[in-house]
Amino acid sequence: MKTLYPEIEPFDSGFLDVSEIHKVYYERCGNADGIPVVFLHGGPGGGLIPMYRQYFDPNKYHIILFDQRGSGKSTPHAELRENTTWDLLHDIESLREKFGIDKWFVFGGSWGSTLSLAYGVTHPDRCLGLILRGIFLTRRKELLWFYQYGASEIFPDFWERYRDEIPFEERGDFMTAYYNRLTSDDEATRLSAARAWSVWEGSTSKLFPDADLMNHWEGEHEALSLARIECHYFMNNSFFPTENYLIENIDKIRHIPTVIVQGRYDVVCPMTSAWDLHRAFPEAEFIVVPDAGHSVSEKGITSALVNAMDKFRDR
Repeated sequence: MKTLYPEIEPFDSGFLDVSEIHKVYYERCGNADGIPVVFLHGGPGGGLIPMYRQYFDPNKYHIILFDQRGSGKSTPHAELRENTTWDLLHDIESLREKFGIDKWFVFGGSWGSTLSLAYGVTHPDRCLGLILRGIFLTRRKELLWFYQYGASEIFPDFWERYRDEIPFEERGDFMTAYYNRLTSDDEATRLSAARAWSVWEGSTSKLFPDADLMNHWEGEHEALSLARIECHYFMNNSFFPTENYLIENIDKIRHIPTVIVQGRYDVVCPMTSAWDLHRAFPEAEFIVVPDAGHSVSEKGITSALVNAMDKFRDR
């Protein structure tokens, strides 16, 4: 079983102006002359953590990571204006052009898998390959499963905090109720809702719940960006023109070498979405990790991802 590469610090970092409002934070690690790969984090709104640098051989890969609009160190924090899927795709291209990269690997999990697929569909000529984990197609049924009814039956203990944030009379539509609170003018209302929303996700992300992960999402900075931006996207069909946009456009990426890694017991992004993608895109390598949930840090998922990048390195 493969493990992460050793901890590594960026050799370059900074901010890129991507609009009149937004600046995105980026960092580069590894070998500046190596094989380029861009890392797309989850959420939307999740931001970077140092561990994300460690899935790639630093002697062979030029690793580019960035905090998506409103996330992590990017400014303004948790901003919803000018924050759509298409804006993020613009930012990815801006970074590619800034660093003089012709083509690169695109590596993303959860929402990062959504964004990777959208980037591939929009810019297939810029992709050396796609590495996708915890597939999220942003369809209505996926959102209802996690935020309305379904996952609640598997994690009823953690669900109670998420549920109890919302008065009984508004529980027929949790996402709308949360959106109203996450966009409230009252700071305390926004933060309370953000923490309940984000900790629910953190509580369910691993096969074995992780207290450290839950505590991470209690943080004001982390919770506000994740909850506000996620809910903003989900209330707007993630800004895709149709419900099943990514599957409908799969022919545009069929020729791109692709690896799909999915935890069998992923509750946040259940395997049915990965299976639907696999059925539509059988050319992609499909790996089911039998003893994992959703988190990129679970041992089996880590091993599969590192192995995939090592195989691409060696080709």
